[in-house]
Amino acid sequence: MAEKKQTIVIKKIIVQGGGGHGGSWKVALADFMTALMAFFLVMWIVGQSDQTKKAVSDYFSTPSVIEYNFQNFGVELTLEKLFLDLLNEPLKAFQSFMEPMDKTPNLLDMGSAKVVAAYMADQMNDVAKNVVVTPEGFDFDIPDYMLFERGSSQPNANFVQVMDKIKGVTAGLKDAEIKLTSGLFVQSVPDGALMTANRVASQRLDIVRNKIAASLESSTVNVNGAISVKEKRGEVDPKKLVGFIKVKIAQKELTSDGRKQRKLESMFGSKNVDMSVYDNFVQQVSTRRKEEAHQKKPLREQVNDELNEAAKSPSSLTE
Repeated sequence: MAEKKQTIVIKKIIVQGGGGHGGSWKVALADFMTALMAFFLVMWIVGQSDQTKKAVSDYFSTPSVIEYNFQNFGVELTLEKLFLDLLNEPLKAFQSFMEPMDKTPNLLDMGSAKVVAAYMADQMNDVAKNVVVTPEGFDFDIPDYMLFERGSSQPNANFVQVMDKIKGVTAGLKDAEIKLTSGLFVQSVPDGALMTANRVASQRLDIVRNKIAASLESSTVNVNGAISVKEKRGEVDPKKLVGFIKVKIAQKELTSDGRKQRKLESMFGSKNVDMSVYDNFVQQVSTRRKEEAHQKKPLREQVNDELNEAAKSPSSLTE
C-alpha cells in the first residue's frame, strides 16, 4: 500500500496599512514639533537684549572664514591656505570652519602671503599703492591727495572713507608693530619753507596715527611714526608733487604670551594653465612632498638623485 503524501499548506500573510495607525501621524508630529521649536526660538530671541540679538544676527549673516575665502579669493588660494593651516595649526584650521569671519580680521594671522595680497587687492585696490607682502608683514602707501588738501594738513572729503579702509586692515591686528611715515616735499606747501613742510607732515602723521590707534581692538599693537620731508631739486610744478602716508605692518618677534609668531608663507609657485585647479593643487602638493623628502636625505644621495633626474631629462640626450 502506497504511503500517503503529507499535504503542505503555505499560508501567506499580507500585512496592510492599519488605516489611521499606519505611521502617517509621525510626519504630522514632526512638522508640529518643528513649528513648536521655531515658535520657542522666536519667543526666546524677542526677550533678549539688543546686544544678544546683534550677536545672533552677525553669526548667521556673516560667512565663516572658509566661506569668505572661497567667495573672495577663489578655490586655489583657499586650498593653499587650508593646506598651510593643516600643516602648521590643524586645530585652528578646524576651528575656522565654525567661526564666523571677523569683520576686522588679523591679516598677520592668515598664514598665507597670497591670501593677504588678495585681501589687500580686494579691500584697498583703489587707495593703496606699492603693496608689498613679506613673510614678516606687509606695507603700502596712501597718496596724500586721498587724505588731505594739497599742501596742508586739512582732511579732505575722502578722508573718512579712506581711513575706514585703512582701519579695516589694522584694527584687527594683534602682536604687531605699525610704523607710519608721513612724506612731503618742501615745494608742495604754499610758502615753500622747510619749517612749514615739517609742521604739515607732523600734523598729518598725528592725525592718521591717532585715528589708527583709536580703532585698534588689541593692546598688543604699537603704533609709531616719523616724517620724511625732502626738497625736490630743479624746476618742478608744486601741483604735481605728491606726498604720501606709508604704512608698514610687521609681526612682533613673540606674541604677548611668549609664543613665536607664524610667518606668512607662499606654498606654491605659478600654476600649470593646462591643468584644472584640483589637479594643479594635487600636483603641487606631491611636488612639495618630494622636495621635502629630498632635502632630508644626506648630501651624497641628494646629488645622486639630481644626476639621475638630469639623465632622464630630454636635454641630456641631445648631446
